[in-house]
Amino acid sequence: MSAAKTKPTGKKPKFKRIVLKLSGEALRGEKSGETIDPAILDRVCSQIKAVHDMGVQVCVVVGGGNIFRGLPAQRNRGMDRATGDYMGMLATVINGMALMDCLENMGESVRVMTAIPMEKVAEPFILRRALRHLEKRRIVIFVAGTGNPYFSTDTCAALRASEIGAQCILKATNVDGVYDKDPRKFPDAKRYKHLGFVDALRERLNVMDSTAFSLCLDNNIPIKVFNLNGKDSIVLSVVSDDIGTLVHA
Repeated sequence: MSAAKTKPTGKKPKFKRIVLKLSGEALRGEKSGETIDPAILDRVCSQIKAVHDMGVQVCVVVGGGNIFRGLPAQRNRGMDRATGDYMGMLATVINGMALMDCLENMGESVRVMTAIPMEKVAEPFILRRALRHLEKRRIVIFVAGTGNPYFSTDTCAALRASEIGAQCILKATNVDGVYDKDPRKFPDAKRYKHLGFVDALRERLNVMDSTAFSLCLDNNIPIKVFNLNGKDSIVLSVVSDDIGTLVHA
């Protein structure tokens, strides 16, 4: 059954070009047990479409943790780290294709671009081609991470955002922003509305992994952390200052 269509807010978007970072786990259905839950996929894609319909150029970086995660495989199974990471990158391709199919069924024009060549499945990532897709009002989905082991999809999001000149990375999580301590353990945890890069480093707050965070810091790319599970949270993160935490210079 399809999710309810996301309604326009009437507010103007604050960004012209964004990278939306989705974890693979976000697509997993806790109740249904499905690796890619159709209802969740439909809800996420309807919001991506709504943001795109506002005139925002949208790129998506998706993880593969709902299918396979390389680091736990190394720790728990003794698997070679590089092998596990490559398997995780291939998992992101499956998620990217699912997003593409759902968005195309909603009438959107979509391109999947991969850092690992697989010409029968997706286009290779070429920067100028990606920019051309955005100019032609296509949604671009980046898969296979950076194409290298030992780098997370957070790093991929930061790298691609730097390359395409995105104005913000929207990081969808399971908490509604960045806190001074774990809100699931401490009821008095304080959520930041705005946070400086230097403050986040000083307080050792886990916004992104260190490589991704350094890229955002060096290239002055703001990161907006918000809860994906909130109603219309992707749309609201683009038009409102009242949702999530904005980490910036």
